[in-house]
Amino acid sequence: MLRISSPLPGFGLGMGLLLAGLSLVVLLPLAALLGEGIAMGPAALAGHLASPRVLSALALSFRAALVASAFNLVFGLALAWVLTRYRFPGRRLIDAAVDLPFALPTAVAGIALTALYAPNGIFGQALAPLGITVAYTEIGIWLALVFVGLPFVVRTVQPVIDEIDRECEEASATLGASRARTLRRVVLPVLTPSLLTGFALALARSVGEFGSVIFIAGNLPGKTEIAPLLIVIRLEEYDYAGAAAIGLAMLGISFSMLLLINATQVWNRRRIGHV
Repeated sequence: MLRISSPLPGFGLGMGLLLAGLSLVVLLPLAALLGEGIAMGPAALAGHLASPRVLSALALSFRAALVASAFNLVFGLALAWVLTRYRFPGRRLIDAAVDLPFALPTAVAGIALTALYAPNGIFGQALAPLGITVAYTEIGIWLALVFVGLPFVVRTVQPVIDEIDRECEEASATLGASRARTLRRVVLPVLTPSLLTGFALALARSVGEFGSVIFIAGNLPGKTEIAPLLIVIRLEEYDYAGAAAIGLAMLGISFSMLLLINATQVWNRRRIGHV
């Protein structure tokens, strides 16, 4: 029998490299964090997390991440649909600009957003007569997280939109369905898995975002101070236990949210399969 050689390493070597890389990059750091929490004990862990400053920072980080990811879910779908289905002048430029947050250092993005939306910035001065303040408020945090999370939704949904058979939409319209009904019953069921994936990626990025947020947030304890910044502050104070406690809380909440999103994806696939 003729054996066809593969350019990739065999299963044993490939699995070994995979486990080694995964252990060094993911498992060992997480094990070290969990070990710090176990050594700390439940009472000490609860004591560190019971601080009003810590609770406020955690609530702000996850609240802002959820709001920004929900906005990106809707706006990212609309943007991906327009870029995929329509041809217009400047489309390639807009399509390339979507990837800008991937290439732009987050600190640069934060400085640029602050310069634009500060009280003396171009947009900040325009919004001031309307009573809207963006920089150094929670709105500024939302704006920064929308900026860094939008490409995850657009790039996840775009290929799926491109593969949707337009004949299905035409058949739905021929049978008398309205555009809203076609969107709800034909398009969205196909896009739901990719939308949930994009939402999860944007949420994961937003929860841990640091560089683009600290410049526009103002970092006021109890008001605009995010959890990642508080971890850095605890480390600068040599309070390693406090930093580990906040990190464990963020890990637990993030894992629970991603688990819920994955469970929703599984349920949606089963529902579509039974339809």
